[in-house]
Amino acid sequence: MDSIHEQYMQLALDEALLAQQMDEVPVGAVLLDASGQVLASAHNETITRCDPSAHAEILVLRGAAEQIQNYRLLACTLYVTVEPCVMCMGAIIHARVGQVVFGAPDPKWGALGSLYDFARDRRFNHQPEIIPGICAEQCRKLMRGFFADRR
Repeated sequence: MDSIHEQYMQLALDEALLAQQMDEVPVGAVLLDASGQVLASAHNETITRCDPSAHAEILVLRGAAEQIQNYRLLACTLYVTVEPCVMCMGAIIHARVGQVVFGAPDPKWGALGSLYDFARDRRFNHQPEIIPGICAEQCRKLMRGFFADRR
């Protein structure tokens, strides 16, 4: 199963590289339906769109919801290169995404265990399955390199 997760995470990494080329924080995301078909892919565009909510996860949720004409993304799997933040996890929970697979943890913003742990908080009406650490080193290197270049 890890090889399948790695395959889809590579698609998310491709999106993250597109973000980096645009001088955006290199985060990429891909959302699959229950049959494994890609519904949407996106990367961070907060600077390009002048929109603080234009994180890769939010854009991919919007794209997939529009594609299927339903805001509920039941039984879908989200692949994202970096642990989602609080805003993104809120949207993921509202959309009822079934599974979140992420690469690198985010100790400053992460909402899946690093700073907060939304997926284990039983007060929410939905808890997605979480699979952390897929292609973690590759995802981590991309982020570290991006920020090192700016210092």
